[in-house]
Amino acid sequence: MSSKIKVLQVIPRLGFGGAETGCYDLAHYLSEKECKSFLITSGGELLKYVKRNKVKVIKLPVHSKNPILIFLNFIFITIITLFYNIDIIHARSRAPAWSCYFSCLLTRRKFVTTFHGTYSFKSKIKKFYNSIMLKSKLTIAGSNFIFDHINQNYNEILGSKKKLMVIFRGINLDYFSKKNLSEKKRIQLKSDWKINENFTKILLPGRLTSWKGQEKFIEALNILIEDYNNSNFQAIILGSDQGRKVYKKKLLDLVQRYNLQNKILFKESYREMPIAYSISDIVVSSSIRPEAFGRVAVEAQAMEKPIVASDIGGSKETIINNKSGYLYNHNDPRDLAKVLNEVMHKDKETLNSIGNEGRKNVTKKFDVEKMCHTTFTEYKKLLN
Repeated sequence: MSSKIKVLQVIPRLGFGGAETGCYDLAHYLSEKECKSFLITSGGELLKYVKRNKVKVIKLPVHSKNPILIFLNFIFITIITLFYNIDIIHARSRAPAWSCYFSCLLTRRKFVTTFHGTYSFKSKIKKFYNSIMLKSKLTIAGSNFIFDHINQNYNEILGSKKKLMVIFRGINLDYFSKKNLSEKKRIQLKSDWKINENFTKILLPGRLTSWKGQEKFIEALNILIEDYNNSNFQAIILGSDQGRKVYKKKLLDLVQRYNLQNKILFKESYREMPIAYSISDIVVSSSIRPEAFGRVAVEAQAMEKPIVASDIGGSKETIINNKSGYLYNHNDPRDLAKVLNEVMHKDKETLNSIGNEGRKNVTKKFDVEKMCHTTFTEYKKLLN
């Protein structure tokens, strides 16, 4: 083996999601260590930020679940592995994981996977398809919630020669910091979004999809007005519908039915999330299905903003309830309205204390440097 470890990460697309940014961060971290870093993906918005002098990027259709393309990807990944003498192949999704698995069998390389979500299965075929993520020498779970999910549903696949461990996702604490913000950009965003400084700004980030709970959020805002006589807010639902036009129309209809057109703004996207967090007073994560990790909750705490999140999935691990944020009953918009009302009536000193506790919590547990270092350490253990 050469003096430098060569690691190939494979991910369907390199967008701005939690799994993708983790892959991006690790790729650049490895290049700074005793590694050569390679990345295979089909594309994505984050690709233009990859430093090509540090990370070798190869584009393949690894986003596809087509069996023929999975087989062709296996051939190409095998050729790439042999040509660059790759030591470790790290797959971050099921379809490319199948290609990587057979490539590792053929080339005798180390196979690593990251289990990023609670992949659903209603049949034995789907469960078998999901099980590829556990055929690696090392399977990484992004939270204790995912770790428990694997043990409860795939225990028969886990063997004594395979390792399953938790490595929490991390975020860049220099990027997500209120100390490193452009005031000019803050002012511009407030102007673009027509932010009213007299209102409490409530931000709900996340793509528009039913399980992210935008409907419950809108219902909670209506209850906030009707039951608590509290209309002193301006809500921003920030996220793309990603082609879900019917769902977005459903949300718009709900807003109209409750006559909340002047209280809720819909914004398609905004790339500099620290700026978006900075102009808000409260951040909400309203998922009605468990988040594998819950990146919004961690980012909000890093930005020293009070986070109100549903009491399921990763949020239960990333938030210290009533200290760094607040958890509410995920299926009850009345409980969400109650918590929002309570937070809106807290004094400035209490809100500052919550922000400080949030920043300390994330610094201690969810720093990207810690995530990358732990992963790198496990790579070296595999090879030794």
